Amino acid sequence: MRRGLLVPVFGMIVLGGLAFLNRLAAQEKKDAMPEPTVKVGDVAPDFTLRDTHGKEVSLHDFRGKKSVALAFYVFAFTGG
Repeated sequence: MRRGLLVPVFGMIVLGGLAFLNRLAAQEKKDAMPEPTVKVGDVAPDFTLRDTHGKEVSLHDFRGKKSVALAFYVFAFTGG
């Protein structure tokens, strides 16, 4: 009698695990970052940030004056 229950119980455990993994994968897709709107080689849109001294600096401050290289580090200084 016990052996007869083993297969259905094992099957339910496997199906439950697959359902969990499917739900987890769907959540990861939902949380994925959107596609970027700026492509490599495009002119960067203007933005303003604070420098290390708290002064606001805008990208347009450098247009036509200097070459600017933008480097973005995802999750830098976030612990993520």
